[in-house]
Amino acid sequence: MIEPREQEQAQATLRTPRDCLRWGESALRRSDVFLGHGTDDHGDECLALLLHILALPADSDPRLLDARLLPDEVSAFVALMKRRVNERVPVPYLTGEAWFCGLPFRVDERVLIPRSPIAELIEARFQPWLDPDRVGRVLDLCTGSGCIAIACAHALEHAEVDASDISEDALAVCRANIERHGLEDRVFPVQADGLDGLSGRYDLIVSNPPYVDADDLAAMPAEYRHEPELALASGADGLDFTRRLLIEAPERLGEDGVLIVEVGNSDRHVMAAWPEVPFMWFEFERGGHGVFMLDRRQLIDYHDCFKRAHFTG
Repeated sequence: MIEPREQEQAQATLRTPRDCLRWGESALRRSDVFLGHGTDDHGDECLALLLHILALPADSDPRLLDARLLPDEVSAFVALMKRRVNERVPVPYLTGEAWFCGLPFRVDERVLIPRSPIAELIEARFQPWLDPDRVGRVLDLCTGSGCIAIACAHALEHAEVDASDISEDALAVCRANIERHGLEDRVFPVQADGLDGLSGRYDLIVSNPPYVDADDLAAMPAEYRHEPELALASGADGLDFTRRLLIEAPERLGEDGVLIVEVGNSDRHVMAAWPEVPFMWFEFERGGHGVFMLDRRQLIDYHDCFKRAHFTG
């Protein structure tokens, strides 16, 4: 915790960005905050907060580290640090911005903070599993901030992308991000409950749905409590949404379409529920796990298996 006395001392004695970064990193380390919303380094968290306060880019001249700060700038930084430590608010919610696939996105507590390993697949334009030049329609299911949908539109320049979510609050953030990136003519926000209310067929359905099981939800660090539970929890084993999706997806996929779904730690429940299904699990260079792919033919071939698990799961 940052107590009132430490806050007062910091505001009275910090003078430069270097001072702020040293004090901030010490405060984060002493408080044992959880790092997992865009960075794994205490210093990077402090730097993101400070650059936000100073309205400076990440590649600012290092000589600025020893520039004198205004008292109000120091006070604003200390206030954000206090919220980060005492309230365990993740940095992207404090700055209102997160990065995904090299693109900036507005975020707040109506949406998850972007961090999906699916970013690596998007950056590779889904090759070799899809021909990017032949992808005409994409669905980002459970879009949240719209980061996956918008990144897909950048990577797949011939595609139109539907960004679907059940939450109107989340879609408000998504719309703001679509406008920010000037993609109103290619990315379309849609309020829908899963695949209900959607029409036509897609070459690619990609989804980072709710998948946290009950045990993981109960054990989550305090930082995750600021994220919408609707976007995290999905029943006892984390697969309530995924079961339904596996049954319904073939009706919304084109003949050569594929489904890519993130299930995170619930990958063990997927393999236990459907041991006979040949899920293709991706490996990621930058870390992350629990993302599988099935094509339309596989979804059809194992439809009865998915249906049985839906009614018994």
